[in-house]
Amino acid sequence: MSRQPAKNPAMDVLLETLDLERLESRLFRGKSPQVGWQRVFGGQVIGQALVAATRTVEAGRFVHSLHAYFVRPGDPAVPIIYDVENIRDGGSFATRRVIAIQHGKPIYFMTASFQDDEDGLEHQAPMPDVPQPEDLLGEADLKQRFMTEAPEHIRAYWQRPRPIELRPVLLDHYFSREKLEPRQNIWVRTTGPVPAERHLQAAVLAYLSDMTLLDTSLFAHGTSVLDRSLQVASLDHAMWFHRPPNVDDWLLYSQDSPSASGGRGMTRGAIFTRSGTLIASVAQEGLIRKKATD
Repeated sequence: MSRQPAKNPAMDVLLETLDLERLESRLFRGKSPQVGWQRVFGGQVIGQALVAATRTVEAGRFVHSLHAYFVRPGDPAVPIIYDVENIRDGGSFATRRVIAIQHGKPIYFMTASFQDDEDGLEHQAPMPDVPQPEDLLGEADLKQRFMTEAPEHIRAYWQRPRPIELRPVLLDHYFSREKLEPRQNIWVRTTGPVPAERHLQAAVLAYLSDMTLLDTSLFAHGTSVLDRSLQVASLDHAMWFHRPPNVDDWLLYSQDSPSASGGRGMTRGAIFTRSGTLIASVAQEGLIRKKATD
C-alpha cells in the first residue's frame, strides 16, 4: 500500500542535500545540512556519491551495486567535492569510481556499477514474519513514554527532526544493558514524499541503508551507539540493489551481526518492501572501541 505523505521540512532538506551542484562534467559539489552534528552522516556521503556517479551514466542504466570505504570523518561546515572517474562503459554495464574530498584530502571512496534492465532467473530470501508498523509504537509514542527519563544526549538524538522514521520491532536494546542476540528488524520510511524518479529513490535508499547497522553489532554486548564511552564509526559499506527501489511506503530493514572482533563489528542487512519483495542487501563493518580515559 503506497501513500502520499505530507511534506516535511526535514525530507525537503534531504532532497536538497542530494541535489548536487555540477562544477564540471564529472565534478560535483555537495553541502551538508547544519543540524548540529560533529561529523557528516555516512549515509549522506553514500547518497551524494551515488548521485554524482549516476549523473555521469547514460540514461537507462541503473545502479546494481556499490562498494565504499570511509577514510576520514566529514566536516559538515564545508562543502564536499565529488570527483567521478569513468572506469568503463560496456555493452550493458557501466562502472564509476568516486572520490569525496574535503580540505584537500579524500574522505570517502566508492565504486559503483550500473546495468541496463534485463530479464533473468528470479529467487529471493523470504521476509521475516514481524508485526506490521501500524502495530508498533511510533516515534511520537516513544518520545512520550520513554524519553522523559532518558539521558539528555539520547533525548537530543530522538527529538531532532529527521527525514527517516524508524519503528523498531523490539525496544529492549534502547532501555536495558542486557546482552541480546545481535539481530533486529526495523520498519523505516521517509517522512515526506520522494519524487518517483528511480535514480533518486536509489539514492534515498542508500542514505537510509547506513542507519542502525552499527547498533546491531552492539546488541550482544549490552550497549548501543549512544554509549558515550564508545568510539563508533562506519569503516566500509557495500550495497546491492536487486530490484527497483520503492520508498513510497514502509520498508523492513532486517539486520544481523555475525561477528565482532579486533575493534570492529560487522552487520548484514536486507531491505524488503511491505509486500515482502527484497529490494536491496547491505553489508557494513564499523569501528567499535572504548575511548581512551585519563
